[in-house]
Amino acid sequence: MSETAPAHIRHGSSMGQPLTRRDGLLKVTGGARFAADNHPAGMLFAVMATSSIARGRITALDTDDARAHPGVVEVMTSGNTPKLARHPDATDEMFMYKLDLLQDDRIRYANQPIAVVIAETLEAATEGAALITPTYTAEPAHIGLDAAERFEPPAIGVGEPPNAGKGDVAAGLAGAEKQVTAVYETAAQYHNAMEPHAVVAAWDGDRLTLDTPSQGMSVAQARLAGLFGIDPANIHIRSPFLGGGFGSKGVLWAPQVLGVMAARLVDRPVKLVTRREQMFGPVGHRAETRQTLRLGADADGLLTALDHHTLTSSSTFDDFFEPSGGVSHTLYATPALATSYEAVRLDTGTPFFMRAPGEASGSVALESAVDEMADACGMDPLAFRLKNYAEVEPISGKPFSSKSLRACYEQGAEKFGWASRPLAPRQMRDEAGLLVGWGMGTASFPAIMFQAGARAVLHADGSALVELGAHDMGQGAWTALAQIAADGLGLDYERVEFRMGTSDLPNAGIAGGSSQTATSGAAIHNAGADVIAQLADIAMGDERSPLFGAGNAGVIARDGRLVRRDDESRGESYADILARAGRSGLEGKGQGAGNPADQEKYAMHAHGAVFAEVKVDPDLGQIRVTRLVGAFAAGRIINPRLVRSQYFGGMIWGVSFALHEHAVLDPRSGRTMNGNFAEYHVPVNADVPSLEAILVQEDDAHVNSLGIKGVGEIGITGTAGAVANAVWHATGVRVRKIPITLDKLL
Repeated sequence: MSETAPAHIRHGSSMGQPLTRRDGLLKVTGGARFAADNHPAGMLFAVMATSSIARGRITALDTDDARAHPGVVEVMTSGNTPKLARHPDATDEMFMYKLDLLQDDRIRYANQPIAVVIAETLEAATEGAALITPTYTAEPAHIGLDAAERFEPPAIGVGEPPNAGKGDVAAGLAGAEKQVTAVYETAAQYHNAMEPHAVVAAWDGDRLTLDTPSQGMSVAQARLAGLFGIDPANIHIRSPFLGGGFGSKGVLWAPQVLGVMAARLVDRPVKLVTRREQMFGPVGHRAETRQTLRLGADADGLLTALDHHTLTSSSTFDDFFEPSGGVSHTLYATPALATSYEAVRLDTGTPFFMRAPGEASGSVALESAVDEMADACGMDPLAFRLKNYAEVEPISGKPFSSKSLRACYEQGAEKFGWASRPLAPRQMRDEAGLLVGWGMGTASFPAIMFQAGARAVLHADGSALVELGAHDMGQGAWTALAQIAADGLGLDYERVEFRMGTSDLPNAGIAGGSSQTATSGAAIHNAGADVIAQLADIAMGDERSPLFGAGNAGVIARDGRLVRRDDESRGESYADILARAGRSGLEGKGQGAGNPADQEKYAMHAHGAVFAEVKVDPDLGQIRVTRLVGAFAAGRIINPRLVRSQYFGGMIWGVSFALHEHAVLDPRSGRTMNGNFAEYHVPVNADVPSLEAILVQEDDAHVNSLGIKGVGEIGITGTAGAVANAVWHATGVRVRKIPITLDKLL
């Protein structure tokens, strides 16, 4: 449903203010209840036993010792699972993926669940799981991009075609004055949110209540309804707080559904929480890639061709292919452009959406290759980008709905001091003799909107309630959406009660693709508009009201009052209007979705530019990022404090992508060798001493009625490339296997 303009003007002061988090006090005092914090009466604890091989079959599963262990109530295996209404491999909808729910003896990846131990205590369940003894017939595992036969995937990402382009790339390269061909590899990454996947499930007949972290409660309801053959309305999901999601909690995975099955098996509430090492396998990851980029430029430094080929992987049993080439569709102008894909099937869990899926992996390769092209042309990297950035989307030819990228380049460069950067590498050292390098990268992320609904209720005293089934993963949705709600109703922020995070509220869709503030915000905005329109109709039709007959002039909603647009001295409070009409309140509903006409006409993206400084020990190869400056244009800013926090988080993830994060899989067994935070490295405070995010002013009248774009993922996309380019500038060594570790510099 497309958005509609409000019937009457509403002026407010909450949007744009750097309000502190509405849920902040709860979180710092332990009052915020996350999924695993719930303990219903009679609850049992469940722990998964998982496979130690990546491919093969279970020929025997000895559970006798586990069943005999004190405190163990039941052991769920393929022999006694509750009957499902639908096979978990049956998938026919978007965001529906195959699940390993103990249906047979086949092992498809390491860490696949093979049994669930249910006990009176967590300790008993954990010990019981350790006592389960499987016997396997193992088969050789296919691990790594060279371990299996390549094929062209049927679709990549969310169903995009594997091949796209325009013009004659071969001719563009052949006629180029300068050419660059480079192969970049990115490692597999695992989501590893602070809060692992968890579920507390309780059955009451055919009614199911569960506490579980979810980025898409309606998606989870539909999946569970299909698996268990019950009405989605009989499933009540509570997910008021998530300790991070990064895409992985957009769907339900096997551990959560196994918890629901365990509760049905024993007819008691059950809690199941994945252990950290169990996050590596059954709950998605970012697949590794090998990207080959070929660029050509003429004597003036203008691109003549860009070819971006991606080799990636999926599991042997399901499809998700990392869309790394998509970023090349949006950033740089060239008469000839092609993106293509190949894939292999590996004995791993199925990859999935992971913060900036495709954009993160693709941009580090593209931005590094663009830097190589600038160097080949003898040009400063910023000057090269200013000459070549796209004014219209290269393949579709659509104009961008806003044009702020140049401002991002200019403001970021000025703040960073880029003008004093020497062109050649290995020219700068600090007072301690460390090599200093400066690099940059362009940031881009699509402005996505899904669909959402919201409800607003105006009470007789002039206060209000606004509610929808939105999700807060830590990005500040409790606050930002409440700010939109307050302004949409013309009320003070403190006069609005705001509810979200449960599935019995209006469906807010999915919190993914940096879309929630725009999508849910539009629904809230329209619900408020509905209330104000009803209130205005009552007042303007009441002869006793000072607003009587103001239809042509219209009214303005402000500070809990309606006033005439042409004479603001004439007005009255919401409470007075409702009291005189004998109304106890008004209810409004609103829908949020993109405008199809504008989406067809314009390419919609947030843009940015990131500048990085690194220091490298010339003897040891140790790399430190000492300074990051990012300038981002993302439409209307609802809360600058929260937006900066999101930019910082994305930029830190970009550092992680460039220098730290990678899963190491044993090619012999297929097992993850660093499935813990001791060895799977992510940045800590010492790794990022200086961060600055510039909020570039941008007004986009086409992206949606509020002009909002997402900010949660864009920070990754420019940062990883900026850090990689800074390492080259410091050392003169171009590392093309990401992450860049000290051994690759020595």
